[in-house]
Amino acid sequence: MSEEIEVDASAHPRSAPPLNERILSSMSRRAVAAHPWHDLEIGPGAPAIFNCVVEITKGSKVKYELDKKTGLIKVDRVLYSSVVYPHNYGFIPRTLCEDSDPLDVLILMQEPVLPGCFLRARAIGLMPMIDQGEKDDKIIAVCADDPEYRHYADIKELSPHRLAEIRRFFEDYKKNENKQVAVNDFLPSETALDAIRHSMDLYAQYVMHTLRR
Repeated sequence: MSEEIEVDASAHPRSAPPLNERILSSMSRRAVAAHPWHDLEIGPGAPAIFNCVVEITKGSKVKYELDKKTGLIKVDRVLYSSVVYPHNYGFIPRTLCEDSDPLDVLILMQEPVLPGCFLRARAIGLMPMIDQGEKDDKIIAVCADDPEYRHYADIKELSPHRLAEIRRFFEDYKKNENKQVAVNDFLPSETALDAIRHSMDLYAQYVMHTLRR
């Protein structure tokens, strides 16, 4: 019968790597993390049907926004006015506007969505907006996979009250910060599609310019 050998575990301690090595190892794996603006595809149906990333939940008073450097969703501020976002709000990946941000989108659907999630949406209109003297247009869209909203094809199908609610929110949400916001008349789905195409072209030019550097 073979003799069983007893091993003293304390004689061979398994020491954890030093803290700085663990941090560096974690940082070295950052390359595999997806960046929602650049790594998420806009989708094969764009510009009509496209992916969008939710930054702000319907009903929230917290202004979350994309940190463009890290790809994380950060808290920018709590709104100064007694208003909440009337619908989920976010951006369209692989788009670029003149303000160097991705194209904004307001998504109408039944339920609030957690910041950082992405979903499929259909553009139904464009809300032209001037924020602090700068163009800051918003795409108005519906969730393509919400049975209550997916049949909408154009903004004119929405009730006047719904449009007034959206307009009033954006006119008021910065008033207590003494910032001026002007909302012009809503434009149809064809204009929204043109705006998405333009932002996709600007993003492609940005990528090509970056690769040449």
